[in-house]
Parts: sequence; structure tokens; C-alpha cells
Amino acid sequence: MEYKKAQPVKLREVGKDERWLQDRINDDPSILGLGDLAVFKREKIQPSGGRLDFVLFDPEDDTVRYEAEIMLGTLNESHIIRTIEYWDIERTRYPSLEHRAVIVAEEITNRFFNVISLMNKAIPIIAVQLNAFIVEGNLVLNFVKVLDLVEVGEEEEGLQETTDRKYWEARANPASISLFDELIRIVKTASEPRLTYNKGHIAIGTLGQHFMWCHPRKAANIFLVLRVGEENRDAIVAKFEEQGIECSKGERRVNIIRVRLTSKEFEENRSLIQETILTAEKFSH
Repeated sequence: MEYKKAQPVKLREVGKDERWLQDRINDDPSILGLGDLAVFKREKIQPSGGRLDFVLFDPEDDTVRYEAEIMLGTLNESHIIRTIEYWDIERTRYPSLEHRAVIVAEEITNRFFNVISLMNKAIPIIAVQLNAFIVEGNLVLNFVKVLDLVEVGEEEEGLQETTDRKYWEARANPASISLFDELIRIVKTASEPRLTYNKGHIAIGTLGQHFMWCHPRKAANIFLVLRVGEENRDAIVAKFEEQGIECSKGERRVNIIRVRLTSKEFEENRSLIQETILTAEKFSH
């Protein structure tokens, strides 16, 4: 490819306003770099009288909403407060959904980056910096995710309300509990498992960090989150997909895979599941 020099510019310098930027995002939300999202609502009126720029969602996972505020220029205090306020209103209105606050600005200074980084430990905030360039008379937009969501890991287990095995036996299908026990037997081939029963999941570790989070379901299946390592993730997901097993990788967690298993799938793919669990266990050390 031939090299072309790009000239950095601010959008207002080239006669573009916030409405123009919103139109571009509305036409193609994927330019934000948050995945193949779709617009659920633009300029959603809030009880406070303001308007939330965008509510976005992933068509393949409509349980997640992105409350996004867009601004030109440098990120400031009012923009941060407004973004968090709108996010809080939406999550209060629709508590059954997962909500993520998204801040988009042309410049995010170190001062405010540090502020939202601290908030990110308690509030799911994503910060995106917009860089605009002129290349041979054409205007080019480049969105860079400078702050992502904090990855759920062992250090956050204390935030979960703990419980015991009886809690899960009472709420989950017996077949799901039996499948969970089979998974623990696999872990025992590597080392003695360390189980933490929480109301949201059962976390499993051995000598290092937790590496597997189990969700026994009321239906006869179990949902797993495994930390397998970025270098292993794509190959493992491909193997599960080849066997027709539901498996996905998150955009924001490069070490993580998510798998939903039935007892039949487990029996037919025991070696693959064992290989995956032992890979995750090794990665946790």
C-alpha cells in the first residue's frame, strides 16, 4: 500500500458539528469500535429534561444496553456527570438488562481519564476518543477505545453475596448440578479445587486465580465462563463451534470464553471440555 500523510483536525475546524457526528454514528454504530451494535433509540428524552444521545444494543445479545453520550472537544466534568446520570436512569428503569455507560469525546485528558478509571471499578464505563484526520481532501474518523470495562475476576468475588451448595441445588435442575460435579472432577485431575458459592455464580480456582465461573440452570444445562488466555481463546472457540456447541468470546475480555453445555454435549465432547478446563487452570497460575 502507498503511504499517505494524514493531517489531524478537530471537527469544528472543518465545519462539522455534534449533529453531523451523531448522524455518522446513527448510520453505522460499528464505527465506535464496540462491536456490531445497532441503534435502539436516538436522543432519548430523560425525566430530567435532557436527551440521551444514543441507546445502543447488540442484536445478538439484546440483554445489554449501551447508554452513549457524544461530544466534540475536550471531555469535561459535566459530560461525565451527564453520562453517569443517564446510565443510572436507564438501569433503574430497566433493571433486568445489563447497562454500560459510554463516553465519546475528541480529547480525554489525563486528569479525566484518571477520574473515570477510578469510577470504572464501580460503574461500567467505556471511554472512546475520536481522532479526525484529513487524507487527500477526505475526512476520516478513527474511534479508539481508551478505557474498557473492568474484567470480572477473583478480586471482585467479595462484591458477590456468598451462599452455599444447598442454594444452588434448590434453584437449579438436578441434571445441571450433576454436570457441575463432573466439571469439578476434571478440575481435581489437576489440583484440589477451591469453590466459592455466590448467588450469581460458583467460582472455581486451584492454586492461582479463579479461572472458571459456573451457572447451573433451571433447564438441563450449565453456563460456563472460562479464563483461557488470549493466545488460546480463538482456537478453543473454533473447536467448540465445530462440534455445534454454543460458545462465544467477548469483545471486551480477551481472555474469556462463554460456553453453554448440556449433559449430552458433555458426554460427546468430554476430551475437548477436559482440555479446555485444564488449559484455563494452567493459565490461572
